[in-house]
Amino acid sequence: MSLDNRAACVRPTWHHPKILLILLAVFLCGAAAGALTVRLAPTRSAAAGNWEQGGREMTIAMLRKELDLTPEQAAEIETVLDEFVLYYANLQGQMDDFRSEGKTRIMRVLTPEQRARFEKMMTSLSARLR
Repeated sequence: MSLDNRAACVRPTWHHPKILLILLAVFLCGAAAGALTVRLAPTRSAAAGNWEQGGREMTIAMLRKELDLTPEQAAEIETVLDEFVLYYANLQGQMDDFRSEGKTRIMRVLTPEQRARFEKMMTSLSARLR
């Protein structure tokens, strides 16, 4: 086989059906893992709410007692923990937005019949992961 014939027979790797199927499977597994995480993990408002409703004071009190913190250390650690809770809530929100955007983009590509089947697949997958 000549070089020209081999070049004509070779498709770009991302056009290969097996590669596309693997990418779809990875995406669906990621979506399922994300759905499971959202289902099992506290929501961003719940996490921040728990922090504000006593979790913060309990954590700081435990750290003060166990580590014998000075007032300055306790104040600095409170600031660090408050910033972490806000960062985590923001990151969780970004992850939720990313999952939603991915699903929306997939839905735009599908036909109405495929959308219905995709929704059914996602519902079934989510139910199995519960």
